[in-house]
Amino acid sequence: MHVRTSLTTLAATAVLLASAATATAATQPLSAPHITNHFQLAASQQPENITVDRAGTAYLTFSFARQIVRVTPGSRPHVLATLPAPAKANTPNLGKAFVGGIARADDGTLYVTYATGTADLTGVWVVRPGGRPHRIAALPADGLPNGLALDQHTNKLYVTDSVHGVIYRLPACGGKATVWAKGTQLEPTTFAGANGLKLHNGSVWATNLDRGTVLRIPVTAKGTAGKIQVRASGMPSIDDFAFTGHGDTLLAARDDNQVDLVRPDGTHTTVLTPADGLQTPTSIAVHDSKVYVPSAAYMTGKDPNLLIARLGR
Repeated sequence: MHVRTSLTTLAATAVLLASAATATAATQPLSAPHITNHFQLAASQQPENITVDRAGTAYLTFSFARQIVRVTPGSRPHVLATLPAPAKANTPNLGKAFVGGIARADDGTLYVTYATGTADLTGVWVVRPGGRPHRIAALPADGLPNGLALDQHTNKLYVTDSVHGVIYRLPACGGKATVWAKGTQLEPTTFAGANGLKLHNGSVWATNLDRGTVLRIPVTAKGTAGKIQVRASGMPSIDDFAFTGHGDTLLAARDDNQVDLVRPDGTHTTVLTPADGLQTPTSIAVHDSKVYVPSAAYMTGKDPNLLIARLGR
């Protein structure tokens, strides 16, 4: 999530794509990138986050349309739920209601974060198959809940707050959210701190957009947060990410229009660029040998889309 432009000057940065080549520029281990779905910017179909089921079907949040949708390659998005609009949105940093992270349980239950700047709506919401959306946990109205991860072994949800710079934890069945991790490494410097979020090998991993870092926080035997470790740095505007299946190697979406491969030693290289069709990429999902990259066009104001590339193993 990166809407530093306060939603009024998005088109001003469209120049970022002016020189995009027709040929793709994907770098190994990615190949054959192609856009499978184009979304309607005029309808605020701007994908913020993604999860993929075992069949390869993608589930997306459309941040400012307040929608949760299901997408298959080449199809129109099927709206599963639209979250209620606040009487008057006052979301920190954004001003608009914002649906952020998404996580999916094996039974098809979908969880999302929702920020409105109002106490009655801000928090974690759930949509069960065939059901209507409802809030299962309140979060501070003056915060910006963003990234989301589900631990099905402990039945816990983890949530980043990009304004307060903390990670919350709460029961997946609903209830009170408590601060699980906090520290300077999670805090913002100018706009947004803790952002993307994943669970991996007994740890909670997060990004800090302002600081351009990838963080690892071990989960102790008691379930508490261990010491925050910086695993990669020098990645301005880093948003969400996904692990490739090769140890701690991950792919990270950067709102400055690239996707980076981050190795276990912290080094990183660009593997996708605007030449491949990126338009402010926000998140990543990996399923088998495919990498899914939604672009929200926050900064380009052009073509929100879903790109799929092949991942070499």
